[in-house]
Amino acid sequence: MSVKKNDVAIKSEVRIAVTRVASDIVFESAMSTPEVKTAVTEALATGNPLVLTDVRGHEIIVPADKIGFVEVGESASRRVGFGAA
Repeated sequence: MSVKKNDVAIKSEVRIAVTRVASDIVFESAMSTPEVKTAVTEALATGNPLVLTDVRGHEIIVPADKIGFVEVGESASRRVGFGAA
């Protein structure tokens, strides 16, 4: 049985504001919300860069001193069609 690349379980949606940058970084991560919170807390405490991975395997690296805020939440299921509201 083959597994599609899109079958990766999306556990959380992450939004990172970077200081002095107009737009936020928004991506979906396979990490759980507590895992993301732990990584952010560790980066802020040690001063090391925040390194997170999105669902496609890309790494997002943000210097700890440039983090404005991090918003983490469960990813909402996406509905398609006119009756999706």
